[in-house]
Amino acid sequence: MTSDDNSQPVVEIHVRPDGSYKVYGPVRVVDVDGAEYDLAPRRKTDKIGERIKLCRCGSSKTMPFCDDSHVETGFSSQPRVADLQ
Repeated sequence: MTSDDNSQPVVEIHVRPDGSYKVYGPVRVVDVDGAEYDLAPRRKTDKIGERIKLCRCGSSKTMPFCDDSHVETGFSSQPRVADLQ
């Protein structure tokens, strides 16, 4: 991950084809009551960097985190920037 001009860590959210949001960088996830989730057990490292995965299909049993339920449910969504233009 790179930093912006102010040397602040960059946060990136990658929309995965037919899958989760992969969130890279220093983020906090807060529930509806304002309580912060412990992300330590959710953080994994891949070729891009350290990330967490957030559910996009709505079927996860560990909401708001992805548990790969999208595979079983056949979730299909591949949005692109061009779709909004």
